[in-house]
Amino acid sequence: MKKSLSRIVVPALISCLLPLHQAFSQEEPLEAANTIFEELLPNYHYEYIPDFTYDQVAKRIKAMQTGMPFELNDRIFSFIQYFTVRNRDYTKMVLARKDKFFPMFEETLLKHEMPTDIEYLSIIESGLDPQIKSRVGAMGLWQFMPATGRMYGMHVNSDIDDRMDPELSTDAAAKYLKSLYRMFGNWEVALAAYNCGPGNVRKAIRRSGGKTTFWGIYDYLPKETRSYVPQFQAMLYILNHLEEHNLILEEPTYPIDYDKVRFDRAFSLEKLAELTDLCLKDLEELNPSIKHRSVPESNRSMAIRVPKTKSIFLKENLAWISDSLGNKPNNVLLASSQLIEVTPVEKAISGNRITYQVKSGDVLGSIASRHGVSVTQVKEWNNLNSNLIKVGQTLYIYSGKSQPSTASSNRSLAENTNSSGPKTYTVKPGDSLWIISQKHSLSVEQIKRLNNLNTNNIKPGQRLIIG
Repeated sequence: MKKSLSRIVVPALISCLLPLHQAFSQEEPLEAANTIFEELLPNYHYEYIPDFTYDQVAKRIKAMQTGMPFELNDRIFSFIQYFTVRNRDYTKMVLARKDKFFPMFEETLLKHEMPTDIEYLSIIESGLDPQIKSRVGAMGLWQFMPATGRMYGMHVNSDIDDRMDPELSTDAAAKYLKSLYRMFGNWEVALAAYNCGPGNVRKAIRRSGGKTTFWGIYDYLPKETRSYVPQFQAMLYILNHLEEHNLILEEPTYPIDYDKVRFDRAFSLEKLAELTDLCLKDLEELNPSIKHRSVPESNRSMAIRVPKTKSIFLKENLAWISDSLGNKPNNVLLASSQLIEVTPVEKAISGNRITYQVKSGDVLGSIASRHGVSVTQVKEWNNLNSNLIKVGQTLYIYSGKSQPSTASSNRSLAENTNSSGPKTYTVKPGDSLWIISQKHSLSVEQIKRLNNLNTNNIKPGQRLIIG
């Protein structure tokens, strides 16, 4: 009877490995031999890549319903081969990002009455990375240079680059491409002009003897532009025939639903995340045009995108959040020209203490505003190192409307009541109009009217009329 190959090879390996007592335990020679045998077997990472022919691809393209029809040629076919065989990783990368931006692209293009197929151009421009920068300084999903960006209302400073804003840049790209289409009357030529500039396209048209199609002027265009449009057409085909090329994404990335909130002040995203228990990473992803997590004074009126799940809370508490964004917590009180330090222990001396049990949906910001105190105070009173709280957790709060005994004893440092004049309050570090209003049973608007204030900005040491 013939023995199988495995019945011959395995015992032979075992017999050879038995003397190797220094490498393996003599008590388990079979296990050691099996380990070596498994290591000798090749380990393939295999991905099925379907074969396809030129005629098959041509037939699929002919059947495509697109707003920008095109015919297959060798140049386009070579890029289809490249993105489906040799560089599948790039195709998978843009496929993972596609759903984050394409719905917004399509909405913008339809608004401008343009073919939605143009959305695939952003894949060639940026790989759908809103913060990518080219070697020549072009930036964002649609790779605008600074000068062209300014033409379409996108400005740049040390903290904000509007070219990285997905909505602003997409609207600008649609307007620019539409103007190029009006100029040349052909979408493929308009795409070429988007890449190399209308001046180079006009030069190519003259040198070609007046031809007005992309393939008619192809030989006279810059080298990069000759590849630019065929790559766009290759990607347009591929993303409409993913299954035929076994390009199926198992874990797509979806956009974060968001609302826009205007805080009308300079602030940092870290401070906003701290006050509202928002995820800083989500804020950065939703606001890629903010370069250093900081909204400067020059852009104070810009709308910030926030996760939709938190937008109602933010809008309901916009006044105290906006005030608190501009305040730096400090453990000092200002009295005349002296600074008197107040330690957290002194702040927590028992007065009219409130015991609060955390409920579902609570965050420190909402609890603090409900009791007329700051988030920093709640954290100090309860020895919290972060804004994280749990349902059922007990918090101790000294109501802003009924301060602890030590705060009462120090009130004379900040308040002054004169029978012949108005009652005043001296602003302390960490104060905001909202906090002061809660302490004295006034509204923010009442305090502003009493003191002829046009903004919510106040400074430590400032004396306010409160009655």
